[in-house]
Amino acid sequence: MKAKQIDGNITTYKTLPSEYKKANGKVILNFRNANIDTLEAEGFYNVVKPTYDSRIEKLGNIKWDSKNKYFTYPKSDITISETLTELKNIKKQAVKDLANNELAKTDWYVTRKADLGTAIPDEINTERASIRTKVGERETEVDALSTKKKVATWDAILFDLP
Repeated sequence: MKAKQIDGNITTYKTLPSEYKKANGKVILNFRNANIDTLEAEGFYNVVKPTYDSRIEKLGNIKWDSKNKYFTYPKSDITISETLTELKNIKKQAVKDLANNELAKTDWYVTRKADLGTAIPDEINTERASIRTKVGERETEVDALSTKKKVATWDAILFDLP
């Protein structure tokens, strides 16, 4: 992507025009395939979009970076309105929801045992106990986080997958 500053406004171009009329009136044909020197001579520079984490950062309006000679978007931290405790509770609830979804897959064993007295297979009991243990571990992880940023970027996973 390229951009150019025109009358104080920055215009971005996903695709450059095939023809470009220079300030002196001359037309450059096949402009989209012009070399970098030609493009920069006409004020067209690369747009560099920084990587950012939308959970904790936002991008501002496009700006010219004169030091690096490209257009870019400045990053800034978002304001997280929830308290640290509220954020932690949200993350812990997400873990519980994941666990509930996993436990639901084998709930029929528990219902069958309650209704008919049929034993739950050992591997199912082990799996269900493991899920509950993981919930406790993940809640401990969340409780150990000390900043809103750390909590906001913590991913609610139940199991470490290979």
